[in-house]
Amino acid sequence: MLNKTIVKLAVPVAIGALALTGCGSGSDSGDGTYKIAFQGPLSGENVQLGENMENGIKLAIDEANASGDYDFKIEYVPVDDMGQPDKATAAAQKALDQEVIAVIGPAFSGAADTAAEFYKDAKVPAVSSSATRPDLTTKGYDTFFRAVPNDSAQGAGMAKYFKEATDAKTVVVVDDKTDYGVGLADVAEKALNDAGIKAIRQSAPQKTPDYSAAARKVANTKADGMIYAGYYEDAGPFAKKLDEAGFKGVKISGDGSNDPSFVKLAGSAANGWKLTCPCTDPTQEEATKKFAADYEKEFKRAPGTYSAESYDVAKMIISEIDKLGDDVSREGLLKALKTVKYQGLTKEFTFDKNGEFQNQTIYLYQVKDGKIEYEGNIDDLSKS
Repeated sequence: MLNKTIVKLAVPVAIGALALTGCGSGSDSGDGTYKIAFQGPLSGENVQLGENMENGIKLAIDEANASGDYDFKIEYVPVDDMGQPDKATAAAQKALDQEVIAVIGPAFSGAADTAAEFYKDAKVPAVSSSATRPDLTTKGYDTFFRAVPNDSAQGAGMAKYFKEATDAKTVVVVDDKTDYGVGLADVAEKALNDAGIKAIRQSAPQKTPDYSAAARKVANTKADGMIYAGYYEDAGPFAKKLDEAGFKGVKISGDGSNDPSFVKLAGSAANGWKLTCPCTDPTQEEATKKFAADYEKEFKRAPGTYSAESYDVAKMIISEIDKLGDDVSREGLLKALKTVKYQGLTKEFTFDKNGEFQNQTIYLYQVKDGKIEYEGNIDDLSKS
């Protein structure tokens, strides 16, 4: 086992009456064990997306612990923020209370924006495999890393698809009023206009009881296409109402909707929808097929959105901890991640000086006959 000296520091950060505190140098309990947390939606309406990521992380940790390749163990610490900014502070506090050496997440952009400041003050590396709002890496959160292309790439990919694979002249861009939805819609709107396609901006707020009026508003534009920027729990009922309203244009949504739960909620109205994602389909790519088989064996279901990417992030962090040898600390891990070059199953992981992911590849999916099918790299698409 490693001999590690841990110096415990208090880092108070006031939020109203609440102060966050955390260990400043490491997460070891003295027995050669390091704790890695996942912060994301482990309950609530977006739990499926959270479980996709959590399962990938747990598989990576279980494999590392069983491999015999390391003279330390990794302990998994789940912290649930339901994907909501107002629950992110308590989730971050829980992770810091557990003296974690690193966090995978926060999973959602709004929660990441809330929690990243506290991880920064506690010197805890926070590596998100799914938070895509572009400005997260511009706010000085110097322990935050985004291990996925941001919405600038995703919005540009959507616009490129409309430009090169359709005859669309006008596209409605609908956001759900969330941090993620507005951010993605802003980028998509600009990218469409830059591509010479007229963008019509609308909003359909998250948790709207009845999307009939919003759907009719889209249909009445008689646009050639629509981009919905939001999460699957609202994309599903919105898709149903859009179908009822008679909208015939090309329909695209992003990674927040790219989940079988969208199809379940939308029913037959989901058919024909295009879905983008910075994530690949691990069941289709040769490099990830063994991972997909192992995942299905362990969890009795196929890997979902960001499962493989989260697995890769966990493996990367474990690898960097190992390289630190007898001098493991949060600060040491943070320094290592800033210059890391790690080849995962899904892609190579490197970050710029702001923690932004260097690879900006976006993938396209389509719902056919009630199933989400992988179509490939959106850059490879061309008008037929």
